[in-house]
Amino acid sequence: MIVDILLILAGLGLLVLGGDFLVRGAVALALRLGIAPVIVGLTVLAFGTSAPELIVSVAAAIGGQPAIALGNVVGSNIANVLLILGATALIAPVLSHDDELKVSWRYAVAASVLLIALCFAGPLIWWHGVVLLAGLAATLTMQIRSAKAGKGEGPELEVQKSSAGKIAIWLAIGMIALPIGARLLVDGASDIARAFGISEAVIGLTLVAIGTSLPELAASATSALRGRADMAMGNVIGSNLFNILSIMGITAFFGPLEVPEQMLRFDLWFMLACTLLVGPFILRHIPVSRLAGGALLAIYALYTLWLLV
Repeated sequence: MIVDILLILAGLGLLVLGGDFLVRGAVALALRLGIAPVIVGLTVLAFGTSAPELIVSVAAAIGGQPAIALGNVVGSNIANVLLILGATALIAPVLSHDDELKVSWRYAVAASVLLIALCFAGPLIWWHGVVLLAGLAATLTMQIRSAKAGKGEGPELEVQKSSAGKIAIWLAIGMIALPIGARLLVDGASDIARAFGISEAVIGLTLVAIGTSLPELAASATSALRGRADMAMGNVIGSNLFNILSIMGITAFFGPLEVPEQMLRFDLWFMLACTLLVGPFILRHIPVSRLAGGALLAIYALYTLWLLV
């Protein structure tokens, strides 16, 4: 048991480290190649920050643990809204005036509905992945066109020149640390699930999902501490959208992925409900107050307790 806990901690550490270096290297390389910062923000940066979830889900699918692969995505989306947005709001109220976020939220809702429909048509295989990736391509195309037209902005980037050697080192560290961290996390989590008689679906929805969401939590908390709590909402919606369309889209190619009955009955619908929950805050530009943040955290605590009991 101690070994499994150490494996999980080591895996989480490598995922955070690898994800950070991969994002740095990928963004620096894209900017060095002359790609417009707004396009880098909407594509390279978005994919890079989702790298931990992607590698973990693919590793779980290859290892014959589809419940962890699916639970990672569904659980991450739930944690993004309830845990990350809630924790950020406790630091500073979250208010966004970006009208483009309304469009992204609608995309996230549509993606959630699409995933639920595909799961009921499961098990997930390659053609489900094609559908999800087609949705991703369409979404990115519309976002890039909107950004170029000046109707919206991509994530903020700290543009700085980096040497080719430094970029290569960053990319190498990221590409080495991520798969190793993912394997350690999945193996450790699976062993603990078996030892305590907990289903792999629950482990994926809780422990693995929270672990792979650490980069988003760190980014949102840092933004709030810097007086930019408004960025947290964009981080949450963008992450949820990419988790479904890109991560599940790619992971489906490593199927078939059997969808646990528990997720079909409740967790997928709860994920959709969490996405809908932030709608009024975005559509009406209502701030997520500290009180609302505390309520979100309380809901997440009850949800986690319900899974584990």
